[in-house]
Amino acid sequence: MDHITHQAHGHVADPQAGHKMSAAHASHDRHAGHSVAMFRDKFWLSFALTIPVVFWSADVQHWLGYRAPSFPGSNLIAPILGTVVFVYGGLVFIRGAWSELVDRKPGMMTLISLAITVAFGTSLAATFGLFEIEVWWEFASLITVMVLGHWLEMRAISQASGALNALAALLPDTAERVSGAETQTVPLSELHAGDVVLVRPGTRVPADGTVVEGSADVDESMITGESRTVPKGPGANVIAGTVASGGSLRVRITAVGEETALSGIMRLVAAAQASGSRTQALADRAAAILFYVAVASGAITLTFWWLSGDREHALIRTATVLIIACPHALGTCDSARDCNLDIPWSSERSPCQG
Repeated sequence: MDHITHQAHGHVADPQAGHKMSAAHASHDRHAGHSVAMFRDKFWLSFALTIPVVFWSADVQHWLGYRAPSFPGSNLIAPILGTVVFVYGGLVFIRGAWSELVDRKPGMMTLISLAITVAFGTSLAATFGLFEIEVWWEFASLITVMVLGHWLEMRAISQASGALNALAALLPDTAERVSGAETQTVPLSELHAGDVVLVRPGTRVPADGTVVEGSADVDESMITGESRTVPKGPGANVIAGTVASGGSLRVRITAVGEETALSGIMRLVAAAQASGSRTQALADRAAAILFYVAVASGAITLTFWWLSGDREHALIRTATVLIIACPHALGTCDSARDCNLDIPWSSERSPCQG
């Protein structure tokens, strides 16, 4: 394949390798350095801290009919651990929201940050006696759920991108081109349709072609899924990336680069991943609209109840409107574009957004 190169100790697709459809995953570099492992760690620690916050919640105790142990300082468990959850698990969303607002493109991260920031402020104010209501356990649970969603999404896309890496790894670094009675080792990029290559036992076919001499059993499981080898002789077609065994073949190349079957499979996989970007673009537009609607609704709620003379409930109702505006179910990321995963077929890296 013309555009595939391989580095020592591992096969890595060149950024220009027939995957330019991945340009749909444009990078915004909003918070580089994110990884699947980072969100995994954030989830488990946030989850562990959320359990005691929920357990000591007065609302949960009332609903489930139990009484949590009371001791000096037990009333500070929720504020302290909730604050830790906000700083450790929530700041990643705050940073993403800041980048969105700097770009003047509010989206999912802005909505999530709006909800958790208002919830944190409301709970903190209630702890200091300014409100009669606090939402520490809901707030901590919300952050934990959002972090879990991002972790699962990033892990799924990371695994999907591994399929492309595995496909790229099926090609050899070089091919043995036959010129008369001589063979010459050349990079794959120098192969052309009509060239004859020698495929030795145990090596991979470098490009699609037709057998002109020799016979061998070829493992085509990477294409067909069948573990049984297929006998090949003169006139049989072979596919790039398949493995010859039990004999050698001389193959006349019929397709190279983007024209090979393997490249076509890689394009289909990348195109399937790129389709998520169109959905994400629609979600981003919807999130931007919802952000402005939430802010406007909060302002109207605050103004109405404040002018009605009920200032405490004005603040509580405004906080409620802003918190529930967060689209919990949409807190996912288009990872190839928005998550900074190590995807060699993409020429740029991207952060994770909500």
